[in-house]
Amino acid sequence: MLSIRLVPLLIWAGAIAALSSFSNPPGPQQQEWTAYLAHGAEYALLAFLAARWATPAFPRARQVRLAIVLWLCCMAFGASDELHQSFVPGRDASYLDWAMDALGAGLGLLAWHMLRAAIGAARLTGGPPR
Repeated sequence: MLSIRLVPLLIWAGAIAALSSFSNPPGPQQQEWTAYLAHGAEYALLAFLAARWATPAFPRARQVRLAIVLWLCCMAFGASDELHQSFVPGRDASYLDWAMDALGAGLGLLAWHMLRAAIGAARLTGGPPR
């Protein structure tokens, strides 16, 4: 059964793929380090949305295994995105961009885990800390 939680994930993945199709992506031209931060942020959100969808979709999955599978999927998506960019005029594939994608995905999964832990702790104590 498809979940409504899948919709934001697919929209975000589509946005990443669409932006990769431009020779000159929209927005201000970035310095190299801010472009790396943008890559990390894009994939952090991608991984967060993937975890938000996958956690209830696979309730019996061990969370560590699920996180590893999601991280590998995000890395594969990042690799395919870099490959796609190598065919776009004015763009190229970069191992460093892909590494930032992988780092961002890992941070997104960590953020999801921390959010779930905080929500679980709040439920056990009867509410948020005062």
